[in-house]
This record gives sequence, C-alpha cells and structure tokens, in this order.
Amino acid sequence: MKAMLELAAVSRRFGGLTVIDRVDFSIGEGEIVGILGPNGAGKTTLFNMIAGVLSPSSGRILFGERDITGIRAWDRCRLGIGRTYQVPRPFTHMTVFENVLVAATHGAKLSLPRARVEAEAVLERVGLADRAMIPAGRLGLLDMKQLELAKAMAMRPRLLLLDEIAGGLTEAECEVLLGMIGEVHESGVTIVWIEHVIQALRRLVTRLAVLAGGSFIAAGKPYEVLADARVKAAYLGT
Repeated sequence: MKAMLELAAVSRRFGGLTVIDRVDFSIGEGEIVGILGPNGAGKTTLFNMIAGVLSPSSGRILFGERDITGIRAWDRCRLGIGRTYQVPRPFTHMTVFENVLVAATHGAKLSLPRARVEAEAVLERVGLADRAMIPAGRLGLLDMKQLELAKAMAMRPRLLLLDEIAGGLTEAECEVLLGMIGEVHESGVTIVWIEHVIQALRRLVTRLAVLAGGSFIAAGKPYEVLADARVKAAYLGT
C-alpha cells in the first residue's frame, strides 16, 4: 500500500518535557486509522505537528513523497490536509454557509463562484443545507460537529484528521456522524481519527494504534490491539 503520510523519528519537546518521542508511523493511502491513548499521551500534539500548527523538535513529516516538515499550516491545507477540532471552532457570528464558504475559498483556494457551489454541495452532504443561513453560534452540538466536518470537507482534503469528533454525542447522534464519516472515507479520503469513543472507532477503522507516554505501544487490527496487555494497562487501567 502506498504511503500517504509518514512520520520519521518525530519528536516534540516543550522545554524539558518530551511529549512525542521519536515516533515512526505510516498511514497508507485509503486507510482509516484510529488513534487511542490516555489523556496527556500526546495525541493532539501529534495532530498539530501533522497539520503544521506545531513544528517537530526533530524528525521529518512526509506527505506523499514531499517533505512538509517546514511547510506552514495553510500551505499544508492546500496540499490536501484537512482537520477538525475536538472543541468546534466556527465563526459564531457568521452563517453556517459563510463558515463553509471561507473553508472553500481559503482552504481549497477556489474562486468565489466555485466556492459557493462547493459549499452548497458539502452542506447538502452533511445534512446542514436547511440551516445554511443560521448563525453558526446558534447550532446544537451535533450540528456543530457536522459543521466541523463540512468545513474540513470544503477544503477538498486527501487526508482528513478527525479529533474526537464523536465526543459528547448521544448514541443516536453518533450513528448519524458515523454514517457521514463512512461516506467521506468511501469517497476516497484517507482518515486519521483520534477518539475516546471506542465503539465508534471499532465500527469504521481499518487499523488501530495506541499512543502512550509519547510513543506508539501497539498498532494493528482493532480487536488485536484492544486485547493487548500493554494497551489494557496504559489505556484501560487494568
């Protein structure tokens, strides 16, 4: 399988604290990979380095065959790396449509007419077309999560980073979101997904990896990883 994303000996230190410690990891094109780990394991720091919000203290990040280690976040976005945030970050004073329009124009770098068409199509896809003209700050949690996904998809990503997108949702709401994520993956988008809702991950991921203490301690098929004694000790506390 051709690698879409490769981390080569990537570390991140904050002063004397090492949060990510010489991580080697590869994501194949077309995969949907779940990442588990206890709080403080370094999961969000890892995403921030992939997205370009943080720079590695050492090591390299490759996207396809291109070294993107020193490339800025907005340029990575235009190369095809999109992300959502654990806590939704809409422009609350702008409408749902305007939020997605900004993503299409600045993220995918589309012209305004093309961006309008893209925004309308994405909102239809995630079920927010009927709320397009509502201020984003008035949305409920599920709609906020759907808007996060819509903004990311309007950037036309090849690689999508999902950061605990199922967190805080009811079981029924989670089902709605899982259907959308499955459709996104089936459309050809490679996905890396940090999540604490294990049942959600097990439904969709092709591979599961567990981060603890700044390093991956297990990776493989979900049922094998969840049965690993190291994973139980680090994540499940047994």
